[in-house]
Amino acid sequence: MTDQEERDAIIAAMDRLFAGTPLRSSGNLDIISLAEEAGLKRNKLTHKHTDLKDRFYAECRAREGITDREVKLHNQIAQLKARVDELREERDNYRTANEIFARALHTLTIENDNLRRSASRSYPAHLTVIDPDRHCPAD
Repeated sequence: MTDQEERDAIIAAMDRLFAGTPLRSSGNLDIISLAEEAGLKRNKLTHKHTDLKDRFYAECRAREGITDREVKLHNQIAQLKARVDELREERDNYRTANEIFARALHTLTIENDNLRRSASRSYPAHLTVIDPDRHCPAD
């Protein structure tokens, strides 16, 4: 492999590692993974292509060791956490409404029972209910 081919392989490996899409390595942002990803021995980076090694470490420091893919995942996690919080609030609102409706139903049931009892006591025993379907003889 020529020097230029080695340099191209190292640069391509850096791009893959920073994008979070490694092909040959663990994907860690370290010199060992970079050498594995480039398909080279580590000493090619530490002794021969030191400018690329320094460039790699500078980019790692600038990114604080976080790949582009990890940044996207962190953003997605933040969005999902926000959605979970919204859903929890909605669930809590439904629980509160459910408790209110249950109390109202209970109160209405008690009032209905009380009305039925008072209605059954207010009719005199000698009165009878007229069947509305029954026809009068005068008809």
